[in-house]
Amino acid sequence: MSVSRRTLLTTAAGAAVAVSASTSTAGPAAADQASATRTLRQAADYAVAKLRAVAPGVTAFPVGTKFEKWTYSQNGDWVGGFWPGQLWLAWLHSGEEQFKNLALASAEKLAPRRTDTGTHDLGFLFYPSWVTAWRLTGDDKWKDGAVQAASSLIKRYNPAGKFIRAWGALDDPKNAGRVIMDTMMNLDLLAFASRQTGDPQYLDIAVAHAKTAQRYFPRPDGSTPHVFDFDPVTGAPVGPNTVQGYSPASCWSRGQAWGVYGFTTIHRRTGDPEFLATARRLADFALSRLTSDHVPVWDYLAPQAPDDVKDASAGVIMACGLLDLAELTHRPHYRESALRILTAVSRTCLTTKSTRAEASVARCTRNRPNEDGVEVSLPYADYYLLEGILRVLDRPKVDRAIDLSSV
Repeated sequence: MSVSRRTLLTTAAGAAVAVSASTSTAGPAAADQASATRTLRQAADYAVAKLRAVAPGVTAFPVGTKFEKWTYSQNGDWVGGFWPGQLWLAWLHSGEEQFKNLALASAEKLAPRRTDTGTHDLGFLFYPSWVTAWRLTGDDKWKDGAVQAASSLIKRYNPAGKFIRAWGALDDPKNAGRVIMDTMMNLDLLAFASRQTGDPQYLDIAVAHAKTAQRYFPRPDGSTPHVFDFDPVTGAPVGPNTVQGYSPASCWSRGQAWGVYGFTTIHRRTGDPEFLATARRLADFALSRLTSDHVPVWDYLAPQAPDDVKDASAGVIMACGLLDLAELTHRPHYRESALRILTAVSRTCLTTKSTRAEASVARCTRNRPNEDGVEVSLPYADYYLLEGILRVLDRPKVDRAIDLSSV
């Protein structure tokens, strides 16, 4: 069922949102807006209170929960940037100096990863940690370190296929032609490096990769596979694949969310209207697949969808991209959809009923095919929940941290 033909009714979380996604004039009543605002503020306060209680005892990088307690990586794995990122957002929301101090100490632990050429995830690692540290403190060591990380990232660029390879050491032939949707979210580190150095090569590579992804990932209906493979020598396309989705023909919801947010961001950095059009296609498909509870299923096209396990992280990531889309396209239904997702997650997916939980957001799924982290808590869900809520409550604060400007 397409978004343009479906009316989204009252959510399971209790928000009255009888809004047609095909119109740009309809909107929630003032009372519902006030209720949603209260819900979001309470959720942000809850997330900050959770960090206040848990963060002083955290000495490594949370990667996911087991029995509601964080498990850790010493080097940050691919998610290390989200912990200091959360702490920065908590500092902006609360003004409590301890969060700033904890964010700086956590970000410092990522310093060895600046020269890591074995992963595409340097944007995830260094944008919410080091770029944000520079934007909020003005200390150039953070900017210089982020640029160094960007220099490591562009070594993964394959000029034959015009893509950044996702996984594996540079001298490892395995996965040498593998591209994943997630990389769209690492490109903003390259845009940052070009702005700071005046060297266009970083942004040029980001744009080339985005154009390749734009050409090969979206299907006619706006859905995407998690993976697309290329011949690493010739750059010729091989075909779609998946690792975390159900199949090469399915649509892993978090990958779709990375695409919505990532294509919107590269549009903001370049002004290229095709990137914005791609972001809209991906968003429209995802919104057409949301059920009345407004929390994404882990894969929109898995056989059991929509009656399958959830991934709240996909929802809050997509909500951030939708808020950008609303501003850039002047179409309020994207903002209304983002608010519905954020309020639904805030009302139905937080850990408020648990006395054990160390995270804020539950009902996230990391890798369903491997039965790895099914409906657990994940650090990026906590991060993007706070980012999305603060974008709604106080956009200038988030802009201070992550740069919401457009060319």
